[in-house]
Amino acid sequence: MAWSYERLWILLIKRKIKRTHLLQIAGINTNALTRMGKDLPVTMDNLGKICKALHCELEDIVQYIPDEDVTAEVNTDVQE
Repeated sequence: MAWSYERLWILLIKRKIKRTHLLQIAGINTNALTRMGKDLPVTMDNLGKICKALHCELEDIVQYIPDEDVTAEVNTDVQE
């Protein structure tokens, strides 16, 4: 299971918001921002704070990317 925060980074660029400013307006810690920079999962609480600060929806900042192995298993099960 993988997560991508590319949508968040694009949104920040479009709005000309720096990551350090996001820390302040969203009230999240640097650990969460570092994890997001590495496309690692963060808590829903942190994502909610970001959405609230940026006045956006969850799908505007994060994308779930399924593992290829999981997708292959699901497709195999459907064919049977």
